Amino acid sequence: MVTSPTLDQIRNFEGKYPKQLWYLFFTEMWERFCFYGMRGVLTVFMASQLGMGEKAANLQYGSIQAFVYAFTFIGGLFADKILGFQRSLFWGGALMILGGFIIAVAPEDYFYIGICFNIIGTGFFKPNISTMVGQLYNENDKRRDAGFGLFYAGINAGALLGGYVMVEVGKHYSWSLCFALVGLVMLVSLAIFAFTRKSLGPIGLSPLHPSVPMNKRRLMEIAVYVGSLLSIPLILLMVTNTQYTDLFMYIIGPATLVYLAWEMRTFTREENIKLLGALVFIFFSIVFWAFFEQSGGSLSLFALNNLKPDLFGWHIDPNVVNNSSNSFFVLLFSAPVGLFWLWLSKRKAEPNSVVKFGLGFLLLGAAFYVFKSTMQFASPDGITSLEVFTLAYFVITFGELCLSPIGLSLMTKLSPTRIQGLMMGMWFLASAYGQYAAGLLGAGMSADDPNASNLEKLKLYTDGYGELGLYALIAGVILLAISPFVRKLMKGIH
Repeated sequence: MVTSPTLDQIRNFEGKYPKQLWYLFFTEMWERFCFYGMRGVLTVFMASQLGMGEKAANLQYGSIQAFVYAFTFIGGLFADKILGFQRSLFWGGALMILGGFIIAVAPEDYFYIGICFNIIGTGFFKPNISTMVGQLYNENDKRRDAGFGLFYAGINAGALLGGYVMVEVGKHYSWSLCFALVGLVMLVSLAIFAFTRKSLGPIGLSPLHPSVPMNKRRLMEIAVYVGSLLSIPLILLMVTNTQYTDLFMYIIGPATLVYLAWEMRTFTREENIKLLGALVFIFFSIVFWAFFEQSGGSLSLFALNNLKPDLFGWHIDPNVVNNSSNSFFVLLFSAPVGLFWLWLSKRKAEPNSVVKFGLGFLLLGAAFYVFKSTMQFASPDGITSLEVFTLAYFVITFGELCLSPIGLSLMTKLSPTRIQGLMMGMWFLASAYGQYAAGLLGAGMSADDPNASNLEKLKLYTDGYGELGLYALIAGVILLAISPFVRKLMKGIH
């Protein structure tokens, strides 16, 4: 019989990574296969199979993705208060499996219903597995960043595979099989977690006090499960009517800040100051993801209509490049970038997290100027270079490596333990606002005329990418300027 280890036994491991991290790595990798695979085909499917115009597809993409990330806040909240991270993960995975298979039955008819199951499922799954990674380490363990770096590699391995496979299967073989892959691969993800969950010991178990009677525990858990299912018609209404998305986004953010302020009254002054530091990172991450997430919206349509299917003489679907190249470059360069930070650290020259965020924005701005430059390589029919497009993703990857891996780690470092699920949810809620803004920005760059030529579409998108590049550079300069102030809020956390 396998016995569960204690928290001290888990955290007193030798080497750089605890064995439990590898189990969570593979659980997350296959879930990210599904998430990024779905992200890569959403606008393509809506434009090519549901007959949407580009403006509508961009807005719909932003709406769907906003709800996906907004529900990570709700999922994190229920995990913190009632379910615990492990039960939340199982429930979320089960809903994602159902969602994939529902769409697969008849993609054109059941697309939005299946998407609703995926929205709720991701909300319960995503923030809670990230929080469990943070709890594998003692509070001041310097190996935590390395652990999140490895976990981030798992995310990108899944994104690379899903981004390639689901685009290829959907566009060139069968949309039903494409969406069925979500259900099949999520079964693998949950199986890995089920067979390894005992190794997590007390991490992720019920947060309810031991004095709460078992029948009351069960009733509260069942209420969460039933409530999440009953919310599906409401989510369906909001996803299919983007004006309701607007209303939801106007409400959820302020309500979240009010709730956080309520929680903050119970913390010490130092804990609250660190939480203010976390909020600075959360705010700027909204701006970053609003630009970065053009990859699932406008850049996906750009790849569909305006790129040659040829990369250095190799025939390849441009949507595969759009959906997978960033993950490929992350896997290729995350270790060298990590070693570079380590080399600087040994010489006491490593920039702090705020400066890294600022550098991330500067590189993001440079990448969008490269996207803008594709206009210079366009043929008269509006078809341009896939090589230059890929170069932009090469640049954008280094911007992401300055920001995203440390964001997850910072939320666990700057947050008191009992609201880490909430703060991880807020980090992903910031992504929801980024996705929402990404859809609005993408729609704003799209042609009003459904009969616009490819060249006209190309000019509108590249002009828009130039503006995004400028705004990203301005945000980077602001972050670098305020870095001394934010460092004081972080109270010594690097």
